[in-house]
Amino acid sequence: MSRQALTFNSRTFTKKVGSQKTTRDYQDRQAIYSQGDAANAMFQIQNGNVKLVVESPRGKQAVIAVLGPGDMFGEGCLGVKALRISSATAVELSTIACVKKATLVRLIHNDPDFAKLFISYLLARMVRVEGDFTDRLFNFSEKRLARILLMLANVGKDGKAQKPFPQFNQEQLAQMVGTTRSRVSHFMNKFRKLGFVEYQGNGALTVHSHLLDAVLQEQPSLKPPPSLSRPKR
Repeated sequence: MSRQALTFNSRTFTKKVGSQKTTRDYQDRQAIYSQGDAANAMFQIQNGNVKLVVESPRGKQAVIAVLGPGDMFGEGCLGVKALRISSATAVELSTIACVKKATLVRLIHNDPDFAKLFISYLLARMVRVEGDFTDRLFNFSEKRLARILLMLANVGKDGKAQKPFPQFNQEQLAQMVGTTRSRVSHFMNKFRKLGFVEYQGNGALTVHSHLLDAVLQEQPSLKPPPSLSRPKR
């Protein structure tokens, strides 16, 4: 690991933990833990997707994160008298590894390389949370929805989707964006007409790389990139 920077690698984390974990399959919409539960373990997604949801005392819910393969969650278990501050639910059939709190504490104390790896994870998670918070503060709903679609499809720098788009309805997307379902419906129709997304015959959604190009443009409203908007000769 470089001395100049701490970088997190999920495969290295899995290798370090080794057999000191248990692995379980969760069905679509199956709860992994609920808000208010005792926090006694951390989790790593091997396959599938997980959403984290916070519920207010009045019963209002908000999706605060959607995580995919390699992501971890539940690190709050390392706090004193920790309770879960959110609920974690599998979005689709998901394989998830569980590492008990006692195991994490022992590895952090006894293995300096593991401790550095875990610190790098916490730093990466902090940057991600700050990015999401900044996105909600400064970007319009349309652009926030575009960023979430790209994240869920795991569109990389090469503009290619790295995994099938998970099954999310417009109400769930609205919770993640922080807007209404009707606004999400309006934006999705716009994205479809602009060629950013495409609905398949079975209802599956494909997110095209053109959406990434549009998000990178410094414009409040998304428009087709120049390569798509040039008139045909």
